Amino acid sequence: MSKKKLTTEQSTELLKALQLRFEKNMNRHKGLNWEKIQAKLEAAPEKLWALNEMEETEGEPDVVSYDKKTDEYIFFDCSPESPKRRSLCYDYQAWESRKANKPENNAIDKAAEMGIELLTEEQYRELQELGKFDLKTSSWVKTPAQIRELGGAIFCDRRYNTVFMYHNGADSYYAARGFRGMLKV
Repeated sequence: MSKKKLTTEQSTELLKALQLRFEKNMNRHKGLNWEKIQAKLEAAPEKLWALNEMEETEGEPDVVSYDKKTDEYIFFDCSPESPKRRSLCYDYQAWESRKANKPENNAIDKAAEMGIELLTEEQYRELQELGKFDLKTSSWVKTPAQIRELGGAIFCDRRYNTVFMYHNGADSYYAARGFRGMLKV
């Protein structure tokens, strides 16, 4: 069995959890049909494995849209607060540059290990249209190259009923900052 494949039992449990979340949060995906989504997931075990990684870190992945051009369903981490993958600097370069107190990992590599991508700022703002997220935490988002080249990285959160985008040195990390992922199926 491949490392990135779930057992039949794990797949069944995950599909049940995803269906329950889908049905409970219809406002996130009006007009979408669970049976079609499930069929796509069952045909792509590596995507199901990635969703399980999101679930295991309490990301509460859910379908947020459908791309007609590519025939793909888009899943985002929809947990109320940033998922339990925190205390990470932004990327490997930032992690490597730390001389002391290096965190366990970095957000970009952790996302890649999980088979997902960080949300962009635009996707993060789309997520915030579906509810109120990161009221106590913050999430790294994909940083534009021109900011990253200067040593920075960006993150977002929601405070005072407003979505904010901020910056930090990419090598910084905080117990309340994680990242939100995206997966196309």
